[in-house]
Formats: sequence, C-alpha cells, structure tokens
Amino acid sequence: MKTKTNKKNKIKVITLGCSKNIVDSEFLMAQMNAENHQLSTNLQNDDSNIIIINTCGFIKDAKQESIDTILTYVKAKQAGKIDKLYVTGCLSERYKKELVNEIPEVDEYFGVNEYKSLLNTLNINYKHELSGQRLLTTPTHYAYLKISEGCDRTCSFCAIPQIRGKHVSKSIDELLLETKILAQQGVKELLIIAQDTTYYGIDLYKKPNLSELLEKLSEIEGIEWIKLHYAYPTNFPEEVIGLIANNSKLCKYLDIPFQHINDRILKSMRRSHTKKDTIHLIEQFRSKIKDVAIRTSLIVGYPGETEKEFYELYNFVKESKFERLGVFKYSHEEGTPAYYLKDNISTRAKNERYNAIMKLQSGISLNHNLTFIDKEIKVIIDRAENNYFIGRSMHDSPEVDNEVVLEHNKENNLIGKFVKAKITNVENYDIFGTII
Repeated sequence: MKTKTNKKNKIKVITLGCSKNIVDSEFLMAQMNAENHQLSTNLQNDDSNIIIINTCGFIKDAKQESIDTILTYVKAKQAGKIDKLYVTGCLSERYKKELVNEIPEVDEYFGVNEYKSLLNTLNINYKHELSGQRLLTTPTHYAYLKISEGCDRTCSFCAIPQIRGKHVSKSIDELLLETKILAQQGVKELLIIAQDTTYYGIDLYKKPNLSELLEKLSEIEGIEWIKLHYAYPTNFPEEVIGLIANNSKLCKYLDIPFQHINDRILKSMRRSHTKKDTIHLIEQFRSKIKDVAIRTSLIVGYPGETEKEFYELYNFVKESKFERLGVFKYSHEEGTPAYYLKDNISTRAKNERYNAIMKLQSGISLNHNLTFIDKEIKVIIDRAENNYFIGRSMHDSPEVDNEVVLEHNKENNLIGKFVKAKITNVENYDIFGTII
C-alpha cells in the first residue's frame, strides 16, 4: 500500500501542447508563486511531490502524448514517488468522464476554465490583484501574448470550439497591462497568439480591432519585436498589412494557416476562403510588405482528398514559395463535422503526401536561406550551446522556425540580447554566421 512521501510540498507543472497552454500554465504558476509555493517545470525527475499536467487534446498524436505522460506519473504515484496527481487542460476538458473511468488513479481532473477550482484544491486562494501577472517558463526575453480565448469558426476538422468555447477577446487595456508587466520582466519579443487573431475585438468593440491593439502594443517601452501568429485568412484586415509594412517593431513575419488550396476541399473543411481569395491575399502581402516571411500550415490526407487535389496543393506550395511552412496529416477527431466523413486516405498515403510537401519545402527553404549569405541581419540570442550562440531572425519564431547559429566570441552575456550578424553559410533550415 502506498504511503505519503516525506517530501516537503513542491509542485511541478508540466505543459503539453501549444503555446496557448504555456500561457495558461504561466498564469496558474503566478498564483501559486504568490503564496511562496515551491515550483518546478523540470521535465526530468526532481523532488516534486505534487504533479499538475496541463494537457493537449487537439489531435491524435497530442492526445497520446498527454495520456502517456499521465500514465508515467500514475506509475510514479503507485511507486510512492509522488503524493498527488492533477490533470487539467484540453484533454481533461474534452474527455473528463472517460478519463475518470479509465485512469482513476489521478486525484482530480479539471477543465480549461477551472483553474480557480484547481487552486482551491491546492489550498491556494485566487488573487484578483495578480491580474496580468505570469511566471514565465520561456526564456525571459520573449513571451507569448494570448489576446483571446475560444473560436467562432466552424472548421470541419477542428475540435477547439468544443473544447475552448466561443471567441472571447481580452480588452486592449488588459493586454497592455499584461505586456507592460512582461516588459518590466525583461521581455523584448512579443509573440501574439490566439485561436484566431484576425477575429480579435469583434465581440468587445463590434469591429475587428487587431490593428489598434498591435499599434498600442508597439508603443510599450522595452518591446522591440512583435510577431503575429494564427491569423485566419478570411477578412484579414488591410490596415494590419500597412502596419506590418511601416511599423519597425512589427516583424515582417506573418503566420496564417491556409490549410488547403483546392476549392472543393476548402468548402468541405468549412473554410470561408477560396483559392482565388488565398492567392490574392498572398499577393497583397508580397506587394505591400517588403521582405515579408509568410508561415502557413497545411493539412494533407483530408477525407476524400484525391491525387489531383493533393497535387494542386503541392503545386500551390511550389509556386507560393512560403518562407516557413508546417504540414499536418489529417487526424480524424470525434465530435467534429469531418468525423462523419469517411477517413478514406490510408496512413501510407498521408505519409507519402506529407513527405512530398516537406521535401519540396526543404528545397524552397534552402533557396530562401541562400539569399542571406554575406548579408548582415539582426538576431536575438536564445541560448548558448558549446561554442555557439543560437538565435533567431525577425523571420523566425521559437520552436517552429529556423535558427541562426553564431560562433561564440569572448562576450559571455549575450543571451536575450540583439546582435548584428554576418551570414557565412546556410543549410535547409538553419543559417550560420559571425557576430559583428
């Protein structure tokens, strides 16, 4: 029979899934930290005896990672290595009933909007005066800013509206306060995220208000780079294009998931843009924003996707030459509209289509990187490894994009700082240089 450990209470928060979960965990940890609880985000073994897992429930692979992580800590609890195990986040919201039945060893499950209940279980009083405060788990020079929660879109493949609910924007004042606090903590780079950043403000201000938000964020002292992510293509605000083109703090970078290019597939996906709309929008970005880097996400193997429709997507990538690109293999998710379609594309075909586009993109990325040889660029340094500094250009976001590898000089305190670098060599997804 398991007995309680002799450890002094120390809480480990494990965050799985997307950057939006990272923000949620950081708000949660700020509340815990205010009562001087010992905290850890170390994924390796440590002396934490209370484990909180913030899960992802978006697609099959992410769900499996969450379940595997839960089971790992169930075993640790059974072995007497930890005392309490709590699960929160998207998986817990989506499958709470099933999880309670199948993994009852977890002490309690909480949904995505039940952080106050989780804190109460830990005997921590929620403090309203900590509004806007987070305990950063990213390097302190960059942070994600989640500007809204939920989504009003009805994309057929996506379960997010079921999990996170309807779109709810944070007010501009609330976001400005949060960003000022981040800047005071040393944050220089702001990564704007939401389920759908294009839709920002419609619920609060009765109009899209992303441009006003971005402009006011750029006025905050200490913030030097702002990058926009997860913008929905339909009704993308023209004023934001102009702002990115002319505001020096807004990086010439745009993350805008198109998902597909074939009109029949787009219609089945319940996307409200067409092939013509997509190509026109890309032309607007290219013509109005000098040196823009466009990142997009695509889905291959959607139900009924024919070879012809796939090659239309392939040729779209070939012609568009996106600077950054991610590809997902379609995941058949219960409860979504697409779940009622037959998932008739084999795993082998999905893999082949995925590999074909990624191989194509690898060459596109290399050709793009070659244009930087002998040029000087601004780089933010993320970390040091062996004899090198590893950083990113204004065209790259953490974890998903290229890195800039710079020879280590005698300066030892460059992490979190901007440097100017001369590029001397490149690979498909990384570039190399020296600090000037």
